[in-house]
Amino acid sequence: MMRTLTNPLARWGFGIIAVVVLMALFAPWIAPYDPDDIDVKAILLSPDAAHWMGTDGLGRDVYSRMLFGARISLLVGFVAVGIATFIGVILGAVAGFYRGWVDIVIMRLVDVMLAIPTFFLILAVIAFLTPSIWNIMIVIGLTSWMGVTRLVRAEFLSLREREFVLSAQTLGATNARLIFMHLLPNSLTPIIVSTVLGIASAVLVESGLSFLGLGVQAPQASWGNILTDGKEYIQFAWWLSLYPGMAILLTVLGYNLLGEGLRDALDPRNTGARD
Repeated sequence: MMRTLTNPLARWGFGIIAVVVLMALFAPWIAPYDPDDIDVKAILLSPDAAHWMGTDGLGRDVYSRMLFGARISLLVGFVAVGIATFIGVILGAVAGFYRGWVDIVIMRLVDVMLAIPTFFLILAVIAFLTPSIWNIMIVIGLTSWMGVTRLVRAEFLSLREREFVLSAQTLGATNARLIFMHLLPNSLTPIIVSTVLGIASAVLVESGLSFLGLGVQAPQASWGNILTDGKEYIQFAWWLSLYPGMAILLTVLGYNLLGEGLRDALDPRNTGARD
């Protein structure tokens, strides 16, 4: 962690994510208005002292909706990536450890999934389901595990023949012990980095789905559906597009910077090269 914090880009990434997370956690207390309150007397007001980010076409405070929208985006990111990481680790560990026909079957499944454009696959699945936050998280998670699977498999194949694994086998360690006590702990670096970078991708996907009307449904606030509202008034209500767009950009940038910093800090090869 200390090596991560010495990387200036990683510090920026950590700072951005920390601010977004804190704003999301404390949204009920720091939001000046209820995000769903409609005020017909305050429709499409430009940013001022009363409404820091203006109001939308229904008179709702954009700043309050941005704060609550951060909770949705981060929730989708964490849960969806958690599902994808769990599936990817299990399949990658099994493929890399047992090899043979098991490896062939799992990797051909990965190839098939990678051959299908992920976003269009998600669109196709969501079209048959009721749009909801839980469906979005599950679908994104179930369609995003392939990269983690390949990373874990590669790490297991590399570690499988190491001396400490062979020694544990000689001492009678079971397959489960070899996987969870010896191989998996030594494969955490790519898993952690992939998870952090995956959250950025999940935030983008959720925002895209909400923008298209297939994600989080009104009146629940999401950065994507705030952008959708702004599309109708983009010529004269610039704030409805600028602020959610900047929030998505900065959040994705923050996770990418943090992921790169963690990769540099946790990879011993990078440390050695830098030293």
